[in-house]
Amino acid sequence: MIATPENPFRAGLRTERVGEPCAMVIFGASGDLSHRKLLPALYNLGLTGVLPANFAVVGFAKDDFSRDSYRSEMKKAVGEFSRRKPLDEEIWSDFAAGLDYVSGNFDDPAAFQRLKAALERADKERGTRGNRLYYCAVPPSVMPMILKQLHDAGLLQNGGRGNPWSRIILEKPFGHDTDSARELNGNVHDVFAESQVYRIDHYLGKETVQNLMVFRFGNSIFEPIWNRQYVDHVQITAAEDIGVERRGGYYEEAGILRDMVQNHLMQLLSLTAMEAPVAFDADAVRDEKVKVLRSIRPVLREEVQQYTVRGQYARGAYHGKPVPAYREEERVAKDSRTATFTALKLFIDNWRWDGVPFYLRTGKRLPKRVTEISVHFARLPHSLFGALQTDTARNVLAIRIQPDEGISMRFNSKVPGEGMRVRTVNMDFRYGQAFGAEPPEAYERLLLDAMIGDATLFTRADEVDTAWKLVTEILEGWKEWNAEPSSYEAGSWGPQAAEELIAADGRHWRRL
Repeated sequence: MIATPENPFRAGLRTERVGEPCAMVIFGASGDLSHRKLLPALYNLGLTGVLPANFAVVGFAKDDFSRDSYRSEMKKAVGEFSRRKPLDEEIWSDFAAGLDYVSGNFDDPAAFQRLKAALERADKERGTRGNRLYYCAVPPSVMPMILKQLHDAGLLQNGGRGNPWSRIILEKPFGHDTDSARELNGNVHDVFAESQVYRIDHYLGKETVQNLMVFRFGNSIFEPIWNRQYVDHVQITAAEDIGVERRGGYYEEAGILRDMVQNHLMQLLSLTAMEAPVAFDADAVRDEKVKVLRSIRPVLREEVQQYTVRGQYARGAYHGKPVPAYREEERVAKDSRTATFTALKLFIDNWRWDGVPFYLRTGKRLPKRVTEISVHFARLPHSLFGALQTDTARNVLAIRIQPDEGISMRFNSKVPGEGMRVRTVNMDFRYGQAFGAEPPEAYERLLLDAMIGDATLFTRADEVDTAWKLVTEILEGWKEWNAEPSSYEAGSWGPQAAEELIAADGRHWRRL
């Protein structure tokens, strides 16, 4: 598991940060997230040399796997979904030796006693020192039961200098509105201190999201113009080209606002708009993010028609093949009013951003999968070149979160030749080209941070609460409005109402 000159990839993620010895328990270990993300991420951490040597994984789910059959199942999953292929048999063999499984229901005390025995075995065989990292890859409805069972089984350690610790990672969605999120936070805090809780949002583990802070606060040329004096508006887009797939039942309850805006887009907005923290540590960074969220002007229930758009995809085409409408998807009501697209216009009422609109849009069945933050700067007060400037587009700074992670700047330049013609050009930075290696997956960074005890890229209870208050007000407004969502053709950029939302201000959505 050690990085070597002969294998430069193993040095790709190499830093001074190596996880602490621990045993990681994955609740929901037979599910899709474990197959596609969690086990491949842990294997890749081993491949890059930052997984602690004294490490074990215990899967917990109701499916009837033995230890050997679970290892075989996960080997196939890692072989298929790891970002590095083919599977390194030596690394996998070492990793699999610490891979165990417990079959049981979340409400069964006996199953948690079997889990306790498996963890004690890991302490002896793998040297995990009593440290526990619990990962809840389960719906929010069963989290309180798991928390209670962990407490009753005596599986929680408070930590402290030199003592074993327990930490818990909670997957989204963290509640479905303000009240449910507060109730869940209460359940968590009954057994865990806030310092032990890691609410995961995988967007925060993406390299470009992290680089946004370095870009803003690690350079002297951008921060002075990152304000209302020079910025005309900001756009944040998170587009998905797929539909709801087999998640129709979940999506009927969640919808686009809960699924994407309350977590991912609010995190991107807060990082874009935040003030410089006093230090790059968990509390300082999250303090500034919460300040931004509290500064967002609420969209009152009677204002949702003015500041929001909701849409639902109709039939269309995906890669040239016909695809069904949302209402034709499995486990979706035939008269469903669930939104699969939304566009919002928000304002941040503070000194830096007063009067600058932030336009957000996200949806299913759009033309491509892309997430981007674009900062659109103000127009020149006077065009020196007049008619010679054939392209009058304003300067734009775009941070591409996924795919093709990178940053581009659009600015004006003279066209080569004897005459004087001006047009816009792009200056591009791409991670893969600049550093000669693909960035690690988001879950790799976040799992490593949790092992180390660095909560900087995880959301705090007050962040969750503040974001939910904003979103719940819009949800209540949509409920009172009780209108059909605007229809848009699958494969398009959303309903016409989204274009009208931004066009009313004399602006347009950036072409991606």
